Amino acid sequence: MSQHARQAVERILESSSVGTMATIKNNRPHTRFMTFFHKDLTLYTATTKETDKVEEIEQNPHTHILIGYDGEGYGDEYIDYHGKVAINDSDELKKQLWTEKMEPWFEGPDDPNYIILEIKPETVRLMTNQVGNEPQEVDLA
Repeated sequence: MSQHARQAVERILESSSVGTMATIKNNRPHTRFMTFFHKDLTLYTATTKETDKVEEIEQNPHTHILIGYDGEGYGDEYIDYHGKVAINDSDELKKQLWTEKMEPWFEGPDDPNYIILEIKPETVRLMTNQVGNEPQEVDLA
């Protein structure tokens, strides 16, 4: 893995917060757009306890996320992320990640239905749409 790939992934995570997150529902992929926060290569996303994805994650904690593609066409770099999801109900983390944009869904950071999905990376690849550029896997160590 080149240093370029790691730096590009970090740059993409800083500039792109919305991506797709896939889980398994009824033995089929189920994908939705989510807003992500990150620390290093661990991703976090807010959700409610009362959602299909929580049940899906309890049955199969593996996820696939695409983040960073901005639709400009050939040459766009984006992240192909495979990870394992755990539910994090830490009051400290919920307060740290809370933003006013969450108010339509939650009463505040102390809302009992507000939880964080913590996604630990298993494989992270820098992707590009340029012909001849192969995906570059990021060293997770």
